[in-house]
Amino acid sequence: MAPLRTILRTGILTGLAGLSIGLAMPAAAQLYSDGYEFLQAVEKKDGTKVTELLDAPGSTVVNARDLSTGRSAMHIVVARRDGTWIDFLYQQGANVNIADNDGMTPLMLATQLGYVEGVEKLIAHGARVDVTNSSGETPLMYAVHGRNTELMRVLLQAGADPDRYDNSGRSARDYARLRGANDVTNGTITRYERPEGERASSGTTYGPSF
Repeated sequence: MAPLRTILRTGILTGLAGLSIGLAMPAAAQLYSDGYEFLQAVEKKDGTKVTELLDAPGSTVVNARDLSTGRSAMHIVVARRDGTWIDFLYQQGANVNIADNDGMTPLMLATQLGYVEGVEKLIAHGARVDVTNSSGETPLMYAVHGRNTELMRVLLQAGADPDRYDNSGRSARDYARLRGANDVTNGTITRYERPEGERASSGTTYGPSF
């Protein structure tokens, strides 16, 4: 049988460890809770709750991200094509270039959805037009794949680079050419692309053009 002193010492240490864990858990839980509640409130368009969480002292929930997908409030409002909330979140300090776990930014999501107003708003709020996802794809590539010439125009006029390569070594211009010389996407690039010195630039480019 262990001496009484050893038993007492073990009991005290165990109690202190439990107290330490007990004190740490509420702080971590509260942090998670605020971010989760904020995203849920944005999802439900609960302006009162959103404002309450944003106005809390030291609040950083405006850029909270879903633990499983990495999506932010800005992703949520873009997905529902809500221009009013895009502007509101931006005014509250939301990062318009925040990416989810796949590297998808709100601008890329808006382009994928064909949401022209959202693309225009995000660009006006500072969204980077040549940002890439985990596959090296740009918003312009999404627009080319969707043959959405209106979105192509908006992105190209904002400085999107049609010669920026994805991880496979193809550019938006390459993808347009694969559709055939007479496809409308080719003409759109030629008409609206900006001179190389005036194009947006960010990140790393990949491989040769085909």
